[in-house]
Amino acid sequence: MPAPRLENRRSGASRQSPTSRHARRAARPSIALPRPRRPPRDPGPPPNGPSDGRTVSSTAATTAVLRAALPAALLLFLAVTVHAGAMDTLIRFLDFGAGVLALVSLSVTVLWGLAATDRMVLHTGHRLLAQAVHRGTGVAGLGFLGLHIWVKVTEGHTGTLSVAVPFTDGARPVLIGLGTLAAYVFVAVAVTGAVRGAFTGVTGSRWWRALHMSAYLAWALALVHGLKAGRQAAGWATAGYILCLAAVAVRLYLRLRAARRS
Repeated sequence: MPAPRLENRRSGASRQSPTSRHARRAARPSIALPRPRRPPRDPGPPPNGPSDGRTVSSTAATTAVLRAALPAALLLFLAVTVHAGAMDTLIRFLDFGAGVLALVSLSVTVLWGLAATDRMVLHTGHRLLAQAVHRGTGVAGLGFLGLHIWVKVTEGHTGTLSVAVPFTDGARPVLIGLGTLAAYVFVAVAVTGAVRGAFTGVTGSRWWRALHMSAYLAWALALVHGLKAGRQAAGWATAGYILCLAAVAVRLYLRLRAARRS
């Protein structure tokens, strides 16, 4: 009787499932192969070594020399310019050119300001770009306006009182006064535009819009002042101003009509 039991055990051992075989193979200890070591990195020179100190000192010396040389070079350039008579030429150019540059810059500012309000053609990104150009040309226009006023007072074409108080010029009170009024309005529009967040609420927003809309009237006054108070404008300049005036009038009409519909 014991012989069949042994045969059954052997036959049972031979009938073991493949799962148990894989389990025994997995239980065997695996031999880990050593990984190759990387070569050590070169740390380079120390950060606070003597070479780094020399570089810092040479950079500081160069910066100090440039700071002292730039004002000296600027003063030398101004001295040579004045001695050569170029400053007189520049003043003569600015006597007529500063006002033209101011008027052109403010005209472009008005046109780009109207373009920034368009929602039929321009997308959001285009309107943001138009607003950036509108602000940049506005700042340039105010800069040229200040330069124009300074040159006119320096050359004796008008007085300080005429610049500060409208319609007090002895020779041309109306034309010079229109320019003074336009300058005041442009400055007020620029300042209130910079502090737009201070005009909160319905009432504040209405006051801000009304003041901002007055820039169109100031621009029209500046056109009259520029075309009549100064020297006779060229034909192409007059035609350009008329085209700008017509474009602003059409765009303003479309904007007001859209606002009434909404």
